[in-house]
Amino acid sequence: MRVGLIGFGFIGADLYRRIAADGSAFELAFVHNRTAARLADVPPGLILDDLAEARRFAPDLIVEAADPGVTRRYGEAFLGFADYMPLSLTALADEALRARLDATAADSGRSLLIAHGALVGMDSLAEWQAMWEEVAITFRKPPASLGLPGAPGETLLFDGSVREIAARYPHNVNAMVACALATVGLDRCRARLVADPALDHLVLEVEARGRDGARLSIRRSQPATGVSGSEMAASAWRSICRAAPLPGGAVFV
Repeated sequence: MRVGLIGFGFIGADLYRRIAADGSAFELAFVHNRTAARLADVPPGLILDDLAEARRFAPDLIVEAADPGVTRRYGEAFLGFADYMPLSLTALADEALRARLDATAADSGRSLLIAHGALVGMDSLAEWQAMWEEVAITFRKPPASLGLPGAPGETLLFDGSVREIAARYPHNVNAMVACALATVGLDRCRARLVADPALDHLVLEVEARGRDGARLSIRRSQPATGVSGSEMAASAWRSICRAAPLPGGAVFV
């Protein structure tokens, strides 16, 4: 599988190293980064300067690890010739854009791949999708992980729908979007974001209640790396490994 990478930060650079080291199942098609200087160690033949030219590098899969704006601008075009895995899932909070992406994937036979990211238990959530009555997901983070100055104490920053929080915090709540897509949708899934200066790690909590009274509780705690958890690069790699072969349309990986 030929993989094109967009973004060369913590996650993108880690994926680059893993794909380059694999050699058997994967090969790099291209690497793109907004700041070209970060690609100094990437062979020049792999560097893609203009994303509008991605097709000529013949990728089978394109992975976005940069910014939700990439999906808004190029997502439909990518799905015309490759599978597409946007890690900045907050772009999919735009219902009209998501509908266009789904339609393009269905028409082309390609897949819009929804990576689980920091969301633990996504398989169970998605498998029981029709059963869930109420789902809530909470992030508890140190203020620095949210780009905030020091806070005097625990502060509830948001309590509302996932669709609303995705618009307000587009770089911080991708796992919330994954949870909503896998369960009751972005308008019904409740999101809570808490800044807590007492934390030196990230906490993710999911509470789901089924129509039959069933309950599922998930809690995960992990060190922070910037706005992401320390496991995010490995999680993205595992999603890539599960990516083929898959049918057209939106697929959870």
